[in-house]
Amino acid sequence: MERIWRREGLKVPKKKPKRGRLWLNDGSCIRLRPERPNHVWSWDFVFDRTDDGRTLKLMPVIDEFTKECFTIHTARRIDSRNAIEVFADLMEVHGIPEHIRSDNGPEMVAKALRKWLRRLGTRTIYITPGSPWENGYCESFNGKLRDEFLNGELFYTLKEAQVLIEKWRVEYNTVRPHSSLGYRPPAPEAVMPKEEIPDLQKAGYTNCQTGPVM
Repeated sequence: MERIWRREGLKVPKKKPKRGRLWLNDGSCIRLRPERPNHVWSWDFVFDRTDDGRTLKLMPVIDEFTKECFTIHTARRIDSRNAIEVFADLMEVHGIPEHIRSDNGPEMVAKALRKWLRRLGTRTIYITPGSPWENGYCESFNGKLRDEFLNGELFYTLKEAQVLIEKWRVEYNTVRPHSSLGYRPPAPEAVMPKEEIPDLQKAGYTNCQTGPVM
């Protein structure tokens, strides 16, 4: 190729210097590997449209260690203020993460968001611009969301999209097997085996209303 470029009188582009990276078995590249729950969260934006052509903006947030998707916030628009509200709601339930990884979008590098996270003690990790593989966990999730759900759904309203996307998220967490977790879901629903269900009549109860048999 270089010989052809020179023959045609074109300037041969300079070779870019190689950069050392940390590559994982799944092909992703990150600089900080998650070691425990709430060690590293990651987030990104995914875009879709309703049938009338209006934009849908999705904000997935996942725990990189457990692979659980905490939310897929869906709205017409999401700015840094909305992102703070989403994170605040999640932290009330799951606790405060040590790090949050993202790319360099304007909502993600906003001063208000960074200042708020700094007060909580959460460090922000920004990937190298133009290197989405450095946010490999979230990019992998986004691909599954797109291929397994969004590409096959037609949304007519924002509310319909919110309901169906939340239903898919719950199924992703509780039912869908993950190869990286030994083909188990990240947050399976707890089910009591039939043989372990206590016999309430033998325990002295007839039903929930009447209480114990005297």
